[in-house]
Amino acid sequence: MSFLRAEWRKLAIANYTVDPAILRPYLPKHTELDLWNGVCYVSLVGFMFLNTRIMGVKVPFHVDFEEVNLRFYVKHWDGSTWKRGVVFIKEIVPKPAITFIANTIYKEHYQTKKMGHRWSESNALLEVEYRWNDKKKVHFMALQAMNQPQIIAPNSETEFITEHYWGYSKHGSKTVEYEVTHPRWEHYPVISFDIQVDFGLVYGSDFTDLSHATPVSVMLAEGSDITVEQRRFL
Repeated sequence: MSFLRAEWRKLAIANYTVDPAILRPYLPKHTELDLWNGVCYVSLVGFMFLNTRIMGVKVPFHVDFEEVNLRFYVKHWDGSTWKRGVVFIKEIVPKPAITFIANTIYKEHYQTKKMGHRWSESNALLEVEYRWNDKKKVHFMALQAMNQPQIIAPNSETEFITEHYWGYSKHGSKTVEYEVTHPRWEHYPVISFDIQVDFGLVYGSDFTDLSHATPVSVMLAEGSDITVEQRRFL
């Protein structure tokens, strides 16, 4: 049985270039940085969890909720193939049970904060916003996109960002590995965006410079049903 089943919907993704040296201390054992055309990315990602079930059970008041995370991209050689995955610097959700379970079992870095979102749709435009409070400061990412879903092109930057199907995290001297399954997504062409995040306050001093940086790309993926499979140790 899958550990978690849910829908991930309206994934707002802002991608920033960083010096690989910043991320190496965060690398779990047996992984290495996965680069896009030789460039090292971190991504700020906001989306909705919908219809969430943990071990097949809907936890009251923990079914539909927002998440915003900061992540980077890695790969792991399992002896026969490269597994392409992500490592999370921090994941923010408004639900304490999700934080407790993810941090305890998967050794992730969840925090519980007050959050909100806004979706607005017309025939032509789609507007998506995710916001959260951290130390009495409001942070948000807001995107406006054409309401015309498109197939993600093979070998594109969008494919690189969205087609990582493994999660990795540190567990003492070991590494936790888990698979995330979902079909190939569609995306909406982004017209404009507004990102107001104090990265140093939320994610630590290593990421302070991102507060004033312009993302190299911004994406909006539709998402789909997903599963998070049982963990294993490397």
